[in-house]
Amino acid sequence: MTDQLLDIPPDWEKLELPANGVALVIGAPDTGKSTFARWLFQRMSRASRHAAFLDGDPGQSALGPPTTITLAMSKPGDDAFPPAGQRWRRFVQAVSPRGHMLPLVVGAARLIQAAQGAGADTIVYDTTGFVDSTQGGLSLKLAKLELLQPAAVFAIQRDQELEPLLAILRRNLRGSRHTRLIELRPSAAIAPRDVPARQAHRAAQFAHYMASARALTLDWSRFAVVPAPRFAFQQLVALEDAQGFTLDLGIVQTADLKSKQVTLLTALTSLAGVEALRLGDLTLDPKTFRDQPLNT
Repeated sequence: MTDQLLDIPPDWEKLELPANGVALVIGAPDTGKSTFARWLFQRMSRASRHAAFLDGDPGQSALGPPTTITLAMSKPGDDAFPPAGQRWRRFVQAVSPRGHMLPLVVGAARLIQAAQGAGADTIVYDTTGFVDSTQGGLSLKLAKLELLQPAAVFAIQRDQELEPLLAILRRNLRGSRHTRLIELRPSAAIAPRDVPARQAHRAAQFAHYMASARALTLDWSRFAVVPAPRFAFQQLVALEDAQGFTLDLGIVQTADLKSKQVTLLTALTSLAGVEALRLGDLTLDPKTFRDQPLNT
């Protein structure tokens, strides 16, 4: 992905970018938030020694399967998107932050720590489009700000949808030497996507990710099972390493309580490095790759 493939508004081109640290990009759906985040990553990749991109939307993910957030490192001097360097992934257990804010915030912090430990000096964090203050969107964004202490917050607003958050940030960040608030208008070229289009995107992402999945039977008593070994048919499960990073996803095919055996559709061919199974809150049809909340 290059700048030439994007419709870049003039005010984006005039931005003074932070030299390093975390750049948080916030905005509602269909405001061009992800387009801006990718463009920003490429700009900052050229200016930094080592940049990283955190794809933080578990519903409309770009770097990994839905239900996960993924951080990818660039290689020094390379501004290509997607980044071609090392990757880490965390399982959020659902495709929406609603009811899953804690794993989303913790996962983002752990991914950023991993990237910084690997030498990243600049990290662009493309957050979710969940900004509705009546449903917890304001609290979610404030928690991220307090935990991550970003160098810059880029807020893209079409109408007044971010005002409850921006009113707080304008007051709290006024005169701050640590965090800058940059308010932007969306690109006029952004085309809105309806619910069916978003569902189709998730199905396509899942289908691509699960293309090489095969049945793998394992003894779940050998692993930590979070929150408990209550497997449901076609439930999505993450296979995690000792640090809680996702090695792969699996779809439950069968589970036998007596033998403690579960069969998953997964691309993993070996259980080496797997320390835990984390159960998701949705099911995934392995034929259509359409997801459904588990409680339905």
